[in-house]
Amino acid sequence: MDVLPRRAVMKGGLLAALAFTIGDRVVYLSPGEAHAQGVALRTLKAEEAETLGSLCEALVPDARKAGIVEYIDQQISGPPSEALLQARILNVRPPFANFYRAAVGAVDKGVAARHAGKRFAQLSSDEARSFIKDMQANKIEGWQGPGTGFVYTVLRTDAVDVVYNTVAGYEALGVPYQAHILPPKKW
Repeated sequence: MDVLPRRAVMKGGLLAALAFTIGDRVVYLSPGEAHAQGVALRTLKAEEAETLGSLCEALVPDARKAGIVEYIDQQISGPPSEALLQARILNVRPPFANFYRAAVGAVDKGVAARHAGKRFAQLSSDEARSFIKDMQANKIEGWQGPGTGFVYTVLRTDAVDVVYNTVAGYEALGVPYQAHILPPKKW
């Protein structure tokens, strides 16, 4: 029997089942299951979660249903050394909650300046796409927060991980999941 590399188990396995607290119990759920069950957020505030969910959904369709908000909340609520977030990979200084709060705050302030006090979650699809396009191009006047391109990259990559870095995600892409995580026989 082939042995799975630790990194593959951590990356593939933990996205499938993360520890969430429900009442006084710790349960293991996928981010999507946590979303479907309405697991209470531990760190993100309601407005932050709404903006984060709307932005990630605009970046990667189905990110909200896949549990992007629950995933990020769970990851920023635990030890930074165990986080699977793109922010950690790109050397954002912990605590990671500070980065995500600053990012969604900057997004909402940028949107409010352009759209008469609206928040990102209140934008139409066309307005959201236009704002995201300008984020990519660093064309948001008065932006105050982590760099627009960096915010785009981190949030989009986190959303891609939650939507596609699962067995179902690989199947949706037509990629055999086992072929992805198993090392070549010669190892």
